[in-house]
Amino acid sequence: QVQLVESGGGLVQPGGSLRLSCAASGSIFSFLVMGWYRQAPGKEREMVAQITSGDNRNYGHSVKGRFTISRDNAQNTVSLQMNSLRPEDTAVYYCNGAMGAWTYWGQGTQVTVSS
Repeated sequence: QVQLVESGGGLVQPGGSLRLSCAASGSIFSFLVMGWYRQAPGKEREMVAQITSGDNRNYGHSVKGRFTISRDNAQNTVSLQMNSLRPEDTAVYYCNGAMGAWTYWGQGTQVTVSS
């Protein structure tokens, strides 16, 4: 069983930065594909960024060049550095871990980009 706990959300002005972190319990963290997803009101949940156990990264089209995902297998954490934030980045951000048919979700953290 894996539990994921996000932190670091909040209110930021357009053009600003935030760093989200996700702490994971369990001994299989290093084997998981870790990712960040987001869901805005009235919209479907979308993939923001993913990172494999081998540090291969994949980003959603709208965040490429602005967001960076990283992981620390020794600390069982995954982070999302978000720069040049836009109002359309406003959403609840969820940490995700997946391996085969298993998938785990955090409770979500709100990110609001507004002046």
